[in-house]
Amino acid sequence: MHSRAPQNFWNLPPAACVIPLDRVGDAMFCSGCGHELETGQRICSKCGWIAPAVVPPVIPAPGFEYELARYAGKVRVLGILWLVWAGLSVLFGFAALNFMHAFFSRGIGPWGDGHPMFPYWFGPALVHFAWLMILLRAVVSAIAGWGLMERTQWGRILAIIAAVVNLLKVPFGTALGIATLIILLGYRNSTLYDNL
Repeated sequence: MHSRAPQNFWNLPPAACVIPLDRVGDAMFCSGCGHELETGQRICSKCGWIAPAVVPPVIPAPGFEYELARYAGKVRVLGILWLVWAGLSVLFGFAALNFMHAFFSRGIGPWGDGHPMFPYWFGPALVHFAWLMILLRAVVSAIAGWGLMERTQWGRILAIIAAVVNLLKVPFGTALGIATLIILLGYRNSTLYDNL
């Protein structure tokens, strides 16, 4: 009985064999002749075939897609905050206008002797003007929030304008305005927003 050397898979001579090492459990075998190799051995002692180096897979560093996804999450949260701010503006504005109406029409506390402090036309005119400004601010904030949620270019511009206007509304409007300007301004943020 004579022993035959195992043949390689494609019946090529061992020098032309480029099949990587086969792994069976912990043992490694030459893809050229089938001879068992020692751990870490790169050259087969039987046929002289040089095994390619086993390189562990490289996990890529977070790239542009990761940064874009992260930025999209920030813009979405910012849009939601602008919608919430619009609702709170109407709610707090309504409460402030009720107080202002009571102050200008009947008087409150020590000023309230039953006679109005200002001419009759002044209080209602001021209340109507304030109500108009509150509604305008709420509508602009809501449209800016919706534009950010839809990732439109006009939504970004409107949100920047609304942020500058709301900087004077301490503390919530100021915080939202600063956050908006940080997230939406700058070349890097502009480029990320354009790619959303």
